[in-house]
Amino acid sequence: MSQIGSFALLFALTLSAYSFLAGIFALATPGPVAERVGETARRAGIATFVLVALAATVLVVAAFHNDFSIAYIFHHSNRDLPAPYKFAVLWSGQEGSLLFWSLLLSAYGLVLRLRHKTDMRLFAHASVIIAAVQIFFLSLLNFAANPFGIMQGALPPDGNGLNPLLQYPEMVIHPPMLYLGYVGFTVPFAFALGALIMRYPGEKWIHITRRWTMVTWGFLTCGVFLGMHWAYSVLGWGGYWGWDPVENASLMPWLTGTAFLH
Repeated sequence: MSQIGSFALLFALTLSAYSFLAGIFALATPGPVAERVGETARRAGIATFVLVALAATVLVVAAFHNDFSIAYIFHHSNRDLPAPYKFAVLWSGQEGSLLFWSLLLSAYGLVLRLRHKTDMRLFAHASVIIAAVQIFFLSLLNFAANPFGIMQGALPPDGNGLNPLLQYPEMVIHPPMLYLGYVGFTVPFAFALGALIMRYPGEKWIHITRRWTMVTWGFLTCGVFLGMHWAYSVLGWGGYWGWDPVENASLMPWLTGTAFLH
């Protein structure tokens, strides 16, 4: 199973690189050939989502099948771990969190590319920028934090299990909400940067961006409030401001997004 996940991530990185380079070529070179190349770049971005989703599915299936030959599963799961937390293994550690981040980013990119006819040139610019961000995270997954690394030596009979402080019901819903908010702000950023690059006339791009921002701001709001509740409910975490730095840092994009919406 690890080979399937590793291949999917490597192929996804290749397609993201193609989507980025072909997208730049299509934007910089007018003509019918460039239009066809731009369409292939858009489809490569869509295929990236399929491959990253495949890799994430492989990791979750490995957790449910107690495949401790994968080092990540060994360190973050065990045979007695309840099913909801086995699913949450996907975002329980650094490698899995990066994979989940890439999955959400590719999902947002999928929706953006499927809605490209709203304003084809603006969406093409945004698609290229999202592909560039995707290349960064997929490069980390392939070369620095591979979630499909293999255990060395004899296969262990059981895993280390999930950190007891993370075995709380909100572990299943809080991180996805927070990540949906974090990752989602990549889309308004891509539209804003794309509009600056192409010197987009008028304010239509702001209205398009507002819809994306409202969705991602809503997810981030839910994530922040769930984090507050978790911090007060888990013994010894000291309330919201005693929560870990990632949680406290989520207030900055929330405040910025609130100001932007207003």
